[in-house]
Amino acid sequence: MAATIKDVAKHTGLSIATISKYINGGNVLDKNKKKIEDAIKTLDFRVNELARGLKTNRTMTVGVLILSLENIFFTSIISSVENVLLQYGYSTIICDCRSDLEIEKAKLDFLVSKKVDGIIMVPHGGDVVHIKKALDKNIPIVLIDRMLKNIECDVVISDNINAAYDAVEQFIIRGHRRIGIIAGPKKIYTTEERLKGYVRVHEDYAIGLDGNLIRYGNYDVESGYRILGELMEMDNPPTGIFVTNYEMTLGAIMAVNDKNIIIPDEVSLIGFDNIQMARVVKPPLSIVEQPVKGIGETAANVLLKRLSGENGGIPSIYRLKTEMLIKDSVKTIINQ
Repeated sequence: MAATIKDVAKHTGLSIATISKYINGGNVLDKNKKKIEDAIKTLDFRVNELARGLKTNRTMTVGVLILSLENIFFTSIISSVENVLLQYGYSTIICDCRSDLEIEKAKLDFLVSKKVDGIIMVPHGGDVVHIKKALDKNIPIVLIDRMLKNIECDVVISDNINAAYDAVEQFIIRGHRRIGIIAGPKKIYTTEERLKGYVRVHEDYAIGLDGNLIRYGNYDVESGYRILGELMEMDNPPTGIFVTNYEMTLGAIMAVNDKNIIIPDEVSLIGFDNIQMARVVKPPLSIVEQPVKGIGETAANVLLKRLSGENGGIPSIYRLKTEMLIKDSVKTIINQ
């Protein structure tokens, strides 16, 4: 593997900022210059052309704005983003908007005031005026997890429609016909896309939809817990339930444990996002795994290309595939 700026910093004992300053033509102390040059020779470090093309009139900081630092999906993405940006001497300013649009607006203004070179954000949705204002200041923005209407910037998302389609199809090919879904909040992009997959697979297999089996949560533990209970208390409960994010999956599992529901004998279950949890739960939980690392790395690289001028023209949508992992939480129903 080729040496990175991080390796040079470790070898010299100098900061990444100092290394980056030298590489981009800035002045450093003579003794530090010698250390850096020796390290470059020893490590056979070669300046990445992308890094070389980055403009020098920058703060070398990137703002990352997410909905909640309590959400493991978003914090995992932050880690992947930082791993990429660090190699190019960039630091990050992390902001949590607590799933509140007004806080998002204030935090975005804060990042702009700090003159960050670019922004990676999970948008709340709805009003986009504040995002357009940042774009008008020539600050490149990459959206992750959610798309927004009437705004032009790069987007990195999971293939949510096919993620839901594949999950529900696993129920169907195993004989299930009454399949519940614990969806996210209404009017949220990921909710709408995952519901499209749920509806489409029912249509493709000519299975009628029962609106009572479609329930909307808040992407939190409480709603997953509550709705799992509601579905199981129906006069004609579903034989399979698909939960569409990690927090709600966690809540659903808590409800299963508290109510002594036997998986998969009483209901089959497919959750979302966390392999570690899937291994801990007994029986092992079937899940849809999002490409968390890929989302973060792609977003960071797309932003770097924008900063270097390499990515010109119309913004792009990067739709990454999910993976369906079927375990013992889904059973086959014969002669339903």
